[in-house]
Amino acid sequence: MVTIPAERPEARTPYALAVVLIVGGLLGLLASFALTMDDINLLKNPDAALSCNVNAVVNCGKNIDSWQGSVFGFPNPILGLMTFPAPVVVGFALIARARFAAWFWWIFNAGMLFAVSFVFWLAFQSIFDIGTLCPWCSLVYVVTIPMFVMVTVRNLRAGLAGDALRRFGDAIAGWVPLIVIAGYVIIFGAAQLQLNILATLF
Repeated sequence: MVTIPAERPEARTPYALAVVLIVGGLLGLLASFALTMDDINLLKNPDAALSCNVNAVVNCGKNIDSWQGSVFGFPNPILGLMTFPAPVVVGFALIARARFAAWFWWIFNAGMLFAVSFVFWLAFQSIFDIGTLCPWCSLVYVVTIPMFVMVTVRNLRAGLAGDALRRFGDAIAGWVPLIVIAGYVIIFGAAQLQLNILATLF
């Protein structure tokens, strides 16, 4: 039987995490809603001019029409509409000083791990297979990475993965901004190297 370590009594969730979850969740909802509307517009009119189609490389139309755009049998943005409310609710609950059980943080972290893994997979599918950088998808990348990193570090520092990883969490807490930036560099650096995005914009 697996025993989930108890959270350290002195562990406190910083307000910074709550703000990142609220802002990230709301922006993720915005991007998901916009992509859903674009998907509907394309269903009504396959030749519709989408506001996110900046040029042949920076556009979302190709992503929506690709098989990667409906991995689970329905448009990916619907998944965003279903899941992005979760961090918003958790963020507001934290501001209200709600306390969650250790199992809740584990489940929430697992959801974030799925989200960030899916984001990196979609990003590289878009860049290397479809040959585009989707603007609204990029917004999802931008908000998902810091939410995942901050939730994971918070849980490590709370001792939910044992004392050894608690010390690791304490050690990397000050590096969170750089870890997030590294995630951005991996995605958008790859986009620039593969698609030469800047040359298509200027």
